[in-house]
Amino acid sequence: MIQTKHMLAANIKGQKIWLSLALSLALNIPVQANTVLPSTQKQLQNLNEDQLITTLQDIQNQHFDGAMEKIEGLVQNNPKFKLAQLIYADLLLAKTGPINDFGNAILGTGSANDLSGLKQEAQARWQHHLSHPGNDIIPANLIKLADDTKHIVVVDLSKSRLYLYANDHGKLSLVTDYYISIGKNGAVKEREGDKRTPIGVYHVTKFLDPAKLPDFYGSGAFPINYPNVIDELAGKTGHGIWLHGTPLDTYSRSPRASDGCVTLSNNDFLAIKPLIEPGKTPVIIAESIDWQNPETSIQKSNEFNTVLEGWQQDWQSLDVDRYLSHYSNNFRSKKMSYKRWSSHKRRVGKNKSFINVDLTDVSVFAYPGQDNLRVITFTQNYDSNNYKQSSQKQQHWRQEEDGIWRIVYEGPA
Repeated sequence: MIQTKHMLAANIKGQKIWLSLALSLALNIPVQANTVLPSTQKQLQNLNEDQLITTLQDIQNQHFDGAMEKIEGLVQNNPKFKLAQLIYADLLLAKTGPINDFGNAILGTGSANDLSGLKQEAQARWQHHLSHPGNDIIPANLIKLADDTKHIVVVDLSKSRLYLYANDHGKLSLVTDYYISIGKNGAVKEREGDKRTPIGVYHVTKFLDPAKLPDFYGSGAFPINYPNVIDELAGKTGHGIWLHGTPLDTYSRSPRASDGCVTLSNNDFLAIKPLIEPGKTPVIIAESIDWQNPETSIQKSNEFNTVLEGWQQDWQSLDVDRYLSHYSNNFRSKKMSYKRWSSHKRRVGKNKSFINVDLTDVSVFAYPGQDNLRVITFTQNYDSNNYKQSSQKQQHWRQEEDGIWRIVYEGPA
């Protein structure tokens, strides 16, 4: 009897080690990584994901009783969380026989695509846990935010992650970050129907009530303004790119499952919904986010302020040549080429005895995938001897081959 017990204990131990090895192979992480949750100062927590991650940590460190206790609680609280159900099934199966692969419990019972999607979700969540940027650095795309922009959404497509930042007079803090799903064919949307998610600087246009939408969109949707001006000038097509929830019978989808939209679990969508302002909240979508410390962002902001102030001062000088020197030969507005623009400005300038230009609510973004392109939005208060106007404007500045920043687009925001 004593020998039988020892044999049984050894067998169970071996099965559990197989589970740990299978998980390591699936998630591309070392066995017994002894990782811990990163220290962050998020205001909104994702308890479902935190519990999943601590379960995976326990499995990695071969603390299987703790893993079983955590995952049982998770699936009881959130039975629609398919990835949690899969891990729970694997842990149960490990009690009866060897685990040769992550997801062994559903091999032969579900489709290969379903299992692959769940593995990819596990990898995305775990890899984010290992490489979470924390709260001490910010996305390099955020150079300056206007004071009236209270929050900004940043999406890293390669990491299947959405970050929400709060803006307090230029000081950014991470509110939360969530796992997301993107287009079936990945990043960089080019045309209608390509099932890709666009990259660029966008903004939320409105909120769509779930009561007026099919169940597929879950707890609601925030459309974004794809295609933006840069997309249109590049000839990109398509429409209907939204941030939205998931079907009500689903907790989360695989990393690549949408037709181009960015989707969150309904829990996560409802958590950020009160913080998103249609018409105001920017949405930056990048293939991959680069990170920088806040001091670097301040330095870049100050450097670009100098460029912007030069344009402003030269406009007020009434010297049209100096003013036009800030515009690229490749400049376009929605209606004018550089040639027409410069002719128009010279004609208007002849009738001016003074010009005063005041810029407020200035935001500056580095455009994803184009290091030499900046998107500027601001309120322009213009006053001259024969015309006065306040308007919302957008400019695109490109650093050209000679190293000088010049305007390549100007129009209404």
